[in-house]
Amino acid sequence: MTFVSIIISIIILGILIIVHEFGHFIIARKNGVFVKEFSIGFGPRIISHKCRSGMLISWKAIPFGGSCRMLGAFEDEDAGTDDERSYESKSVWARMSITLAGPVFNFLLAWVLAVIIIGSAGFDPPTVLNVAEGSPAYEAGLREGDIITEYNGTGISFGREIYLENFINPLNADTENVKIRYERDGQTYSADIRPMRYEYFAVGLSYYADENPAAVVEVTEGGPMDKAGIRPEDIITAINGNSIGSGTELYEYFNNNPITGEQIEIDFLRHGGNMHASVSPEPASSYLLGFTYNTANVKASVGEVLKYSFAEMKYQIVTVIKCLGILFSGKGSLDMLSGPVGIVEVVDSTYTASVSSGFFVTLINMLSIMLMLSANLGVLNLLPIPALDGGKFILLIIEAITRKPVPRKIEGIVTVIGAGLLFLLMIAVLINDVTKFF
Repeated sequence: MTFVSIIISIIILGILIIVHEFGHFIIARKNGVFVKEFSIGFGPRIISHKCRSGMLISWKAIPFGGSCRMLGAFEDEDAGTDDERSYESKSVWARMSITLAGPVFNFLLAWVLAVIIIGSAGFDPPTVLNVAEGSPAYEAGLREGDIITEYNGTGISFGREIYLENFINPLNADTENVKIRYERDGQTYSADIRPMRYEYFAVGLSYYADENPAAVVEVTEGGPMDKAGIRPEDIITAINGNSIGSGTELYEYFNNNPITGEQIEIDFLRHGGNMHASVSPEPASSYLLGFTYNTANVKASVGEVLKYSFAEMKYQIVTVIKCLGILFSGKGSLDMLSGPVGIVEVVDSTYTASVSSGFFVTLINMLSIMLMLSANLGVLNLLPIPALDGGKFILLIIEAITRKPVPRKIEGIVTVIGAGLLFLLMIAVLINDVTKFF
């Protein structure tokens, strides 16, 4: 990890935390609640300033986390005060709005970042690029130039959303007909496509075909890439001597140079260091529909920027929710989660791969990471886990239904248990991040 990447990571996380806590702060103030301390980080204070209002603004030693400590809130030593400025003196609806404000502000930040990114770099329309003649997709009526609008019941705005759906629910022998809706010349059509078994050579690699550096998302265990020593989060920079600057370029290379049984020479970055591997493709089979789709960006008009910025925010939120679904269903692993070390590693790899392309590309890629993390932070804080905003919101719902606040003793026990479980999870994720790093 480079010093620059660490600083960038701290700035990104700092902005996300400030926005989250500012959401709580501004809505608390709107409801007449006195905020005793607004802090970034946790642990001992490094810098602090007391405002005229009496609020303390603090920067603490460990820059991962933050707080907006309100008078009369559970975390406050003056909890239970009957001061009209206290959190507890406000209606349950006011306290609900204060609790939800943090995640909502993270979603708003994600939308603002999406406006900047799409306005600058464009978006990836889900256009059909090629349909193999005689394939199931061809027989169902799909043709080059059609625009996919729905894939198996999921609305589609971007090409990468089709990739996500296939990643979450891969095609196999048990897959029933895939239902697709698409537009052609302003008319809407639908097709039911039965996947076809296809024999080919594979390397066991998964990646996002977008404008970001060609980062390895997943490596098939025991597959050619795995055997060659390539791991998730490695950044592919060249194949057989051909420079690869993005996921789109990697996709185009494989599209123009189909994989055969011949050995492939791959150059890649790991922790900022240049590495090389020789990969021997192996025979494989899978189920395909017979068409390829666009994942490259095109410029957007002003109206498209606004439209697709909301779609981008939705895509990021839905991606987090679906990945959490995989994790909680037992189909995923701890590798799907990353803590501060994992985030710094992603920033480092992306920065190292982007910096040679210039300031603009590097900035857009850093903003893309911030957008993803902002959506992640918003969703994770809404999980119904005690000590998180979602857990607090559940207690407020109970209060709204019963018209009685949850006893502080019970709230305290539940919060301590939740905080303990979160701490254990953070330790497990940290150990996993460090293990992957080395």
